[in-house]
Amino acid sequence: MVTDELTENMDLADTGSSGAFSITASDILEFLFCPRFTYFQNYLDIPQHEEKRFKVQKGRTVHEDKKRINPEYLRKKIGCIERKKGVYLSSEKGIRGIVDEILFLNDGSAAPLDYKYAEYKERTFRNHKYQLTFYGRLIQENYGVPVKKGFIIYTRSRNKLVEVPLTEKTYHELDVIIDDLIDVVQKGIYPKPTKYKAKCGDCCYRNICEKVI
Repeated sequence: MVTDELTENMDLADTGSSGAFSITASDILEFLFCPRFTYFQNYLDIPQHEEKRFKVQKGRTVHEDKKRINPEYLRKKIGCIERKKGVYLSSEKGIRGIVDEILFLNDGSAAPLDYKYAEYKERTFRNHKYQLTFYGRLIQENYGVPVKKGFIIYTRSRNKLVEVPLTEKTYHELDVIIDDLIDVVQKGIYPKPTKYKAKCGDCCYRNICEKVI
């Protein structure tokens, strides 16, 4: 299902009409942040109180500020012939989300574009790559066009535009991530925590999560 120019934030995990768990881009990002986060929030149903988290607030701010960015350079730089903003997409496979922008290119393909309140560090972070891959899968299923790349605008690096390849390998890796996420949410499998302990300081579940020595 495709819906353009949504004003409400619908990118929150819930259940569909069949009662099955519906996976959003936010779910993927949280699972990649730490699988335990998904366990506490989606399996044990413990609220995360995300309004207290600085990064979440800044992420919401940039999604408001992005409307002020002039997109005309995209057509010249990457061959964009049509552009849709704020498109809600869903799939029969149980995934859904709002794509910041869908770019239709002059080679017959399409590409998701996402805005990040972040600086570009000469590499694309893993979570950003799989979020684009997630959107690419939704675009493929809804529009029937190939999606071989995506784009990120890093607003803290003077709106730097970065191209990210989306390959068959990347799509397969996304499928594995989704399967693992579903195991946690539907089967209650208790996952290992993130290997990166620095993330724990920004996690709202740090006081109830077991510390791994």
